[in-house]
Amino acid sequence: MPSAIRQIPLDTASQHHAHDFHQIVIGLKGKAEFEIEGLGGTISALSGCIVPANHVHYYMGQGENRQLILDLPADAPSLTGYHHELSRLFDAPRFFALDDPLKRYLDFLLHELAATHDGWNAPAQSDRLAATLLGCLHARLGGDTPPPTTRRLDLNTLDRFIDQHLACSLTVGDLAEQACLSEAHFRSRFRDQTGLSPWQYVRRRRLEAARRLLEESRLPLSEIAANTGFAHQSALSHAFRNTFGCPPSQVRQRLDKLHSLAISTAPNMLLKSKLQPASNL
Repeated sequence: MPSAIRQIPLDTASQHHAHDFHQIVIGLKGKAEFEIEGLGGTISALSGCIVPANHVHYYMGQGENRQLILDLPADAPSLTGYHHELSRLFDAPRFFALDDPLKRYLDFLLHELAATHDGWNAPAQSDRLAATLLGCLHARLGGDTPPPTTRRLDLNTLDRFIDQHLACSLTVGDLAEQACLSEAHFRSRFRDQTGLSPWQYVRRRRLEAARRLLEESRLPLSEIAANTGFAHQSALSHAFRNTFGCPPSQVRQRLDKLHSLAISTAPNMLLKSKLQPASNL
């Protein structure tokens, strides 16, 4: 598919889907709620979010709203060739706010598309404008180089903080604050130390906690989803299946069968033990 830039209002009823292309959503008017596989946030005017391809995301507009949406396939000119480094923006979902220079560029982008014949339906023009926007976002969100240091992150402290706030909408900024680092420096050092982005790490701990609750409690799946930071049961099921190879309902059914089998065989085992002749001493 070609790249596209469009303006639309978001439905005020909760919707969800996933698609095989990357997406950037920037608020132009009003507010909208997003939850991208466990990472939640609010978009207001002149703030936005990054939705990587194949990530289930829930979204809901609030009242009268309008969003600018960039649809970007992985092979888009703005993400390949000379611009290939910009694809790192989509390593993980995140939320961001536009600073003054980006606000001015957004205003230019909107006027340029409106003034150009078929601007909103011209992939080549969309790619040129998108490449500049992506480059500016990359410089702000992923381009900082951390100062050299030998101090390692205290993952045990971070794990405790994450586990205590699993039901909350954790942000990278929350984790960076625990490590007393800027968000950009924390991202870089965290990936170097763990091989994962902070979002991937938090998502893994959410799923591990969900699996423990499945195995050790009788909580319904909807409560397990809420307790581990997933907005909906279906979001948990999708992420669980992708990680563990089966839906959480299948894990629960397997445990139920094992429990039922243990109960049904217990009386027979007791009877057998009573009928067993005592050994001669």
